[in-house]
Amino acid sequence: MGISGRNIGLTGFMLVLSMMMGCGQNASVRPSLPPSATDLALLKSTALCERKPEFLERHASSALASNPWGSGQEVVISETHSASGGDESYFFDENGVLVGALFTFPKGLNLDPYPVLRDTLSRLKPSVEFYANVSQLETTANMEASSIFETGDEKTTTQYLIAGSRKHPILLQASFTIDPYVRLFSPYRREFLDRLRASKGGNGGHNIESQGSEDKEPFVALQQFARGQSAQLAYCGEKNYDVAADAYHKAIAGGFTNKVWLAEAHHKLGLSWAAKGQFDRAKAEIVQSLTIRPNIPEVLNNLGTVHMKLGEKAAALSSFERAVTLRPNYAVARYNLGEALEETNPKRALAEYETFLALVEGIPEEEARAAHVEERIKALKR
Repeated sequence: MGISGRNIGLTGFMLVLSMMMGCGQNASVRPSLPPSATDLALLKSTALCERKPEFLERHASSALASNPWGSGQEVVISETHSASGGDESYFFDENGVLVGALFTFPKGLNLDPYPVLRDTLSRLKPSVEFYANVSQLETTANMEASSIFETGDEKTTTQYLIAGSRKHPILLQASFTIDPYVRLFSPYRREFLDRLRASKGGNGGHNIESQGSEDKEPFVALQQFARGQSAQLAYCGEKNYDVAADAYHKAIAGGFTNKVWLAEAHHKLGLSWAAKGQFDRAKAEIVQSLTIRPNIPEVLNNLGTVHMKLGEKAAALSSFERAVTLRPNYAVARYNLGEALEETNPKRALAEYETFLALVEGIPEEEARAAHVEERIKALKR
């Protein structure tokens, strides 16, 4: 998913905030995947984004247990009470919203009776392959070859941890989450793999040389960053910039050690303040982001937009100029630069607008802005 800064223009500030996606370090688009179809009884009795009170109303309290989950809560249904036949965990954020679920089968679930899921898995390539010793497996002794398969849709991700052969897969875990939380719900995370270990005195466990870089960051910081993304991008209902600002502030306080994460948390906090109309606070956070990680075109573009909102035109022009110098094909920064130059340098503004049109030709998402630019070009040529 792309980073937010690619979308912010001077005339559409609030509109394009709705298009912000992802962390700057991972500005990629998930490839087209087959449907995440399954014939297992997984996540059938609830839905992501459900509120905790509604969830609890539909489940007998005697069948539930709960554990802290950072600032939120994990609600557990054991295999003896679950519809799936595995241990089911439902994870709610501090606002009581269901953001993810994990189903664990320590003894392994033979997928031979589930042709729909087997077909889905057959069309996926493993996203991670590693060796995991799971001593409770009831199938052939201590299968070690394990793979994680990932699929999903526009807003959610499904991950399956599979042992055994491609012809006869054994399901160990399945997770479901809204996309901002996907890093926290990978079955590859150590705390989830630990659930597959022998409960007493066994030699089960996992043999992994290294975990993902996210595992080295404070959990609370990652959790709050995901909460901010969910609120800012309306993954569960409407955008909520109050929640987003609170979450990004807590993410920063959580102590990111990686400067990319820390810089992006300041950046996203700045965008939240901007969406709330608090442009001085927005500027301070975005400047801090650039202090930690300078010369990021998207962040410079967003800083320029905030400078314009504050009437700081010279500073805005400088930010837009730096953004297009660092990335000459940065269409939206070209557009912003053109708008900022119209009054003082119409000839240069015309050139920037024409460059913008050349860069976005054939891009449906830019049709409205391109139409506006064409009108401005006509006016400047009069």
